[in-house]
Amino acid sequence: MGWVEFGAAFVAFFLSHSIPVQPPVRTVLVRHLGSRGFTLAYSAMSLAILAWLIVAAGRAPYVSLWAWAPWQNHIAMAVMLAVCLFLAFAIATPNPFSFGGSHNERFDPDNPGILRFLRHPLLVVLGLWAFAHVLPNGNLAHVILFVVFAAFALLGQKIIDRRKQWQMGDDWDRLWAQTCEARIALPRQSLIRLMLALGIYGVSLWLHPVLLGVSPLP
Repeated sequence: MGWVEFGAAFVAFFLSHSIPVQPPVRTVLVRHLGSRGFTLAYSAMSLAILAWLIVAAGRAPYVSLWAWAPWQNHIAMAVMLAVCLFLAFAIATPNPFSFGGSHNERFDPDNPGILRFLRHPLLVVLGLWAFAHVLPNGNLAHVILFVVFAAFALLGQKIIDRRKQWQMGDDWDRLWAQTCEARIALPRQSLIRLMLALGIYGVSLWLHPVLLGVSPLP
């Protein structure tokens, strides 16, 4: 039954990330919930199903693929620090090139912030998170979980690029070219975002054993 729940959680995850964002469905939901309401509801649903998927992976039968070693946790913690930095600098940043983003109409290609380097920072965050967690979790269920998430992050960038290029037409090429040519500068409120990243990192280390029963420390 553990594998059945794991499979059901995966199906729910992919359905929840494909159906609500389809233009006809999204239009109806935004009409009833509003743009902000849709974003909040979609985010809450995504987090809930993600939590279920992670719990289901822990309940699946344990099939060892490789042994745990302390160095794996060292690498995971270093990568997760980068994850928290990217996340903090991507939160509430206008991003017309990817999903999410806040107030995309305010995007300034001459001051793009993290978009100067990463067109899809949230998907990069997801991919790095998956890589960081696959190393110290060498059992079949968790390897499947994190490898699928990494593939989802890579393929999702290509899918979103095609969708946005179709939606924006020539504006996509013009806007991205201008973004790439922008001067390299610290984004607005960099110190606040840096402190936010460190806060997210610290809270994650504290909550990990509380919520998942496993300490990320070596």
